[in-house]
Amino acid sequence: MRFEIIGKNNYVVTKAIEDYVHKRLDKVFNSLHENWVISARVLLKQYRDHGKVEVTIPCKGITLRSEASGPDMYSAIDKTVDKLLSQVRKHKEKLTNHLAKKGIKDIYSKQFLKDTEVISKEVLAQELVKSKEIELTPLTIDEAIIEMEMMGHDFYIFINKETNRVNVCYLRSDGDYAVIETK
Repeated sequence: MRFEIIGKNNYVVTKAIEDYVHKRLDKVFNSLHENWVISARVLLKQYRDHGKVEVTIPCKGITLRSEASGPDMYSAIDKTVDKLLSQVRKHKEKLTNHLAKKGIKDIYSKQFLKDTEVISKEVLAQELVKSKEIELTPLTIDEAIIEMEMMGHDFYIFINKETNRVNVCYLRSDGDYAVIETK
């Protein structure tokens, strides 16, 4: 297992914090299949009155991501790991239920591509505060929806296994799912 632990905002990662991160993340890794996890990226940020921790664990077929803040770095680490463990439990439940029930694709296929979201001028006027580079993975629409829910996001970008095109699935404001497929 390869850990990348990075201190941001002039935060110096001590040996004690590094050991604590390893110890707490071992609980997450032990609850996953041994072939699923290769590495983990941990960002530690210290602010005046609180610490913030972001953890990203790319796994086979899913990316676990969590962030949390706390009055100190130890409590922020604990909260982040608790969220990750919750995601793992949720993912395992969804996989079990998904195999037992009718596919999500069949349930929501009538709703796909019916709505177009309009971006307001206020959103366009907002400042860009974060930029990410992602690796697109070939997934089915069902797998992408599960991945999106596990990450706690409202949208997910992926390569559709069936069409080999870039797709975006998203959670609509009415609670249904939709997908946008590129040409």
